[in-house]
Amino acid sequence: MANPSLKPQRKRAFSVANLPGFTTIAIVAFVALYLPIITLAAYSFNASQSVAVWGGFSLDWYAKAWANDQVKDATVRSLIIAVSASLIATAVATMAALGTTRRRSFKGQTFIYVVINQPLMVPEIVSAVALLIFFSSIKVATGYTGLGYLIIAHAAFCIPFAYLPIRARLEGMDLSLETAAADLYATPWQTFRKVTLPILAPGVMAGAMLAFVISLDDVVITEFVKSGGQDTLPTYMLGQMRRQLTPEINAISSMLLALTVVLLTLFFLLTRKNDQ
Repeated sequence: MANPSLKPQRKRAFSVANLPGFTTIAIVAFVALYLPIITLAAYSFNASQSVAVWGGFSLDWYAKAWANDQVKDATVRSLIIAVSASLIATAVATMAALGTTRRRSFKGQTFIYVVINQPLMVPEIVSAVALLIFFSSIKVATGYTGLGYLIIAHAAFCIPFAYLPIRARLEGMDLSLETAAADLYATPWQTFRKVTLPILAPGVMAGAMLAFVISLDDVVITEFVKSGGQDTLPTYMLGQMRRQLTPEINAISSMLLALTVVLLTLFFLLTRKNDQ
């Protein structure tokens, strides 16, 4: 007869946090990720000409960066390219996500998924060389050397980054509301505009923000595709580092970091509001 005092023990659910050394590894990972960023931000207030030797607290490098006409031109150019490229990439990625999720499975669907995400799998330098060769022939034929090439190149490279969160959002959506709208004689466009798009909005915003950030800090493709006098902020910073490395670069990087934090905060607030 079983002893009534012996109660069956409940199995503890598996958790990675319970593994030996998890806390130590997590701390090391966070330190490796954020210590360089904190150091960069701290040395942007360095009064010394050196980026590695502390010479006291100063805001002079922020003032110099703010007064630098080249920095202003490069910043405006970067924002124009990033905004335009993210809008194009998000629109194309939304249509691609709808086309690959709002239909029955078909032969070749995996191949299409691979083609859309090709820029993620191919080294960026390969894409940059391919775009250089392609756009060079167009420049010779047309004589046009404007920002259009950079916008198209950035948009093409950013499409998979916008596609992934939008597709993930679509795959997690319940089809019952769209089906109900169709039963109430709503046209496909009305269903998309009044049902699908409002629910999809957080995914679209996530894709647009990710595409914007990727375009804003791109160096490789920009270096290969840009024409003379079309430096973006990252390529300007790269050129300055080759000439003379000063804390002004730290100040510019810190301002880019602040912009990214603001975008992340706005995205968090907007998505939380939409989810509620």
